[in-house]
Amino acid sequence: MIGVDSLDRLRSDVCDCRRCPRLVDWRELVAVEKRASYRDQEYWGRPISGFGDGEARILVLGLAPAAHGANRTGRVFTGDRSGDWLFRAMHRAGLANQPESVSPDDGLALRDAWVTAAVKCAPPDNKPLPDERDECRPFLRRERALLPDVRVVVCLGAFAYEAACQEYGVRPRPKFGHLAEVATPDGGPVLVCSFHPSQQNTFTGRLTEPMLDAVFTRAVELADLALPRQRRRRSSTRATGRPGTT
Repeated sequence: MIGVDSLDRLRSDVCDCRRCPRLVDWRELVAVEKRASYRDQEYWGRPISGFGDGEARILVLGLAPAAHGANRTGRVFTGDRSGDWLFRAMHRAGLANQPESVSPDDGLALRDAWVTAAVKCAPPDNKPLPDERDECRPFLRRERALLPDVRVVVCLGAFAYEAACQEYGVRPRPKFGHLAEVATPDGGPVLVCSFHPSQQNTFTGRLTEPMLDAVFTRAVELADLALPRQRRRRSSTRATGRPGTT
């Protein structure tokens, strides 16, 4: 890579990516056909970059953008029920300035947290293929390098957990479970597992708000967020997620 990498450059590279034909075809088809309730809105229809605080100590890793959520709004976990659950919990934990995430211009800002996904494009049936995850892995690796203060990775679901274990070299991989904690080699961040806040889990009671709160309470404890830190400006905390804005 030529020049010095940055979160802005990464965001631009993510949003321009067309490496996976199946994902490109799907995200663009969804953006044209739309859901009836959003027929008057212009869909983003492109890959979704991470967003948040460039000095984050907590990295929140999801599976992939939702077809009518982030693929519509242009910001990960924005405009869908999973995002509603996630940001309410992060707000209660002191990691977000508000509990709502409805659009890139809604004023949401994160403190000490960065939110991203293992796969950057919305996949059919919300099921990315292993080779699509591998194509996105260089983006996750760059995020990791550009967020050197990260002490905790909150893995939302088994897919994100597997991607984190692959990225941080966890072998053998311990069994996934809600509130499971896994150390990474060489003093890397602690992985904290959570059931994904999908409607499949929240509607059935497999994941409750107190259960999700427990995950972020533990993440905050592990990240030692009560300790002072010297701020080094690397990016804005304004959480738009779209290229050309921070």
